[in-house]
Amino acid sequence: MTDNRFINRSELIGILVLAALLVVILPLFLDVFRLNLVAKYLTYAFVALGLVICWGYGGILSLGQGVFFGLGGYCMAMFLKLEASSPENTKIQSTPGIPDFMDWNQITELPFFWQPFHSLALTIIAIIVVPAFFAFVIGAAMFKRRVGGTYFAIITQAIAAILTILIVGQQGYTGGINGMTDLRTLKGWDIRPDHAKIVLYFFEVACLFGCIFIAQFIRHSKLGRILVAMREKEDRVRFSGYSVANFKIFAFCIAAIFAAIGGAMFALQVGFMSPSFVGIVPSIEMVIYTAVGGRLSILGAVYGTLLVNFAKTSLSESFPELWLFGLGGLFIAVVLAFPNGLAGIWGDYVQPRIDRLINSRKPKSGNGWTDSSVADGAPAE
Repeated sequence: MTDNRFINRSELIGILVLAALLVVILPLFLDVFRLNLVAKYLTYAFVALGLVICWGYGGILSLGQGVFFGLGGYCMAMFLKLEASSPENTKIQSTPGIPDFMDWNQITELPFFWQPFHSLALTIIAIIVVPAFFAFVIGAAMFKRRVGGTYFAIITQAIAAILTILIVGQQGYTGGINGMTDLRTLKGWDIRPDHAKIVLYFFEVACLFGCIFIAQFIRHSKLGRILVAMREKEDRVRFSGYSVANFKIFAFCIAAIFAAIGGAMFALQVGFMSPSFVGIVPSIEMVIYTAVGGRLSILGAVYGTLLVNFAKTSLSESFPELWLFGLGGLFIAVVLAFPNGLAGIWGDYVQPRIDRLINSRKPKSGNGWTDSSVADGAPAE
């Protein structure tokens, strides 16, 4: 099967192995606490998938994906917070029916921009539309003026810092530095018990595979080939009559939507959302996930996210004062030794050996003549 198909044999095997790992092996061998940790890790995998399209194929390095992760997370958290702030649950407040942090800040009426988040349908639309709109505005402002490379990366960092300051400063509307906590139910269904965490885990895995197939479709479509060409020879693509700015905007918006879906799943899985997941540091960590997994590999981004977060958890538990150095060392080692990440290691060292092993075991007919030679009329005695 050729590479211009939707999926080739190697990719199909990789997807089946990932599905077996996430759907069968991990739920069977991990307790609920550890499985919930894996679910938290997978929320970042959505961001890494978007970065594969944006950075790996489009050549657009964004160091501010935490912005879109946070936008998606806050949209979902606003819905969950409103459901947890019913008049019955908040009757001891000065103003029942509004989130507790608003009451603490002497706000007596729900702000107008909170009103749509009474509806789950509008919340889901907002999770997609709001980050896409922000990404479109940022992308149009930058790419139409041919701002790219290091300048674009720095600008996205600045946007992440600005949004963090804005969220913290508007405490009465966003919960401030503490974020939105005490998220309890989704349409009356308690999301806190262990069985609910397991259901949400499988739902998240299903959403992740949906995004994987979307990324796979983009990669093998004409659009994906144009993105790669744009990354390699931007001027040649422009001189061929294509609007490079529009393709960059599209890739940036797709990455923003994927990140926002991850943020929404994070709010559901973890039960809170705060500005600590929006700023510069988490945004850079999200780039590390993609780099370790392989910025040109869709499945590699998922594995890289799981590996880095597992290492982060293990190091922080065992060496709480040194885990940041370990994480940085892991990133430096991968970039220097294996610039294509885990996917590069697999493609350069593991996959060729597997192919040679498979080919060496293919049966031959006659005195060394293959079946194809017989079909072509060659003698087989």
